Amino acid sequence: MKKKWFVFIGCIFMFTIILAACSNTEAGSQDSASGTSKPSTETNQENSPESDKLAGSITVVGSSAMQPLVEAAAQQFMQQHPGVTINVQGGGSGTGLSKISEGAVDIGNSDVFAEEKEGIPADKLTDYKVAVVGMAPVVHSEVGVEDVTQDQLIDIFTGKIKNWKELGGADQEIIVVNRAKGSGTRATFETFALNGEEPIEAQEQDSSGTVRKIVSETPGAISYLAFSYIDESIQALKVDGAEPTAENVETNAWKIWAYQHMYTNDEAVDVTKEFIDYMLTEDVQTKLLPKMDYLPVTNMKVDRNANGEVSNQ
Repeated sequence: MKKKWFVFIGCIFMFTIILAACSNTEAGSQDSASGTSKPSTETNQENSPESDKLAGSITVVGSSAMQPLVEAAAQQFMQQHPGVTINVQGGGSGTGLSKISEGAVDIGNSDVFAEEKEGIPADKLTDYKVAVVGMAPVVHSEVGVEDVTQDQLIDIFTGKIKNWKELGGADQEIIVVNRAKGSGTRATFETFALNGEEPIEAQEQDSSGTVRKIVSETPGAISYLAFSYIDESIQALKVDGAEPTAENVETNAWKIWAYQHMYTNDEAVDVTKEFIDYMLTEDVQTKLLPKMDYLPVTNMKVDRNANGEVSNQ
């Protein structure tokens, strides 16, 4: 009797072991089939942003025309690299070039070549062209004019044409709004829209956003902005029949454009280099730039040097 009892207990024990083994195998199969199985802790750490080793803080200052792009790219970059902080400020191209020359910042943003700014040691700076920006004259939406010749544009900004009715528009005094003299947008506009003529004395604004607001709210107002700041609250003017579009900038059919430069002292290193490299990746060049009305440098059919000379690519 005792022998039979031991055999019975042994059978139960073996059955329990077999059942447990089958349950573990089935659970493993279900996890694998449903995609819920977790990779090793080591793999998770390698692929997660938290494990990223890049760390540090950099300051980027300068062109307000570039500011929206650099801010957006910086946000994306910091999401990928949680240990990095990028401080982006405007102030104009002149500020960007002077601050990087002084070593006060890590990157100086500029709409103009360093060679164009007096007192800037261009030979000691490294130029990274990260984008192209188109710029256009913009007016209050009720001036009644959509297209001007370049000569008329020059006459408006030099004070020879004072009322929009002289151009077939509304009987409204023309109010000129300038950018500050250190602005790269102003330098570009004076060179390529006004053929080097200097505008009349008028109110000056440091911020592109402020310019847009003033033009949108001031009857008769005219100024100039990067494409990225132009929206339905204002009207961009054609010049000599050419429209301010990316396609026309690429061929120089629209001549009011500039490279977006990031300048560093000597060659960029560490976080600065990684961020500038990121500005040239597909994430920025083919996705972010077009969405924000900037142009990739690689799309340009022409090249322009610091002297303003244009050649085919």
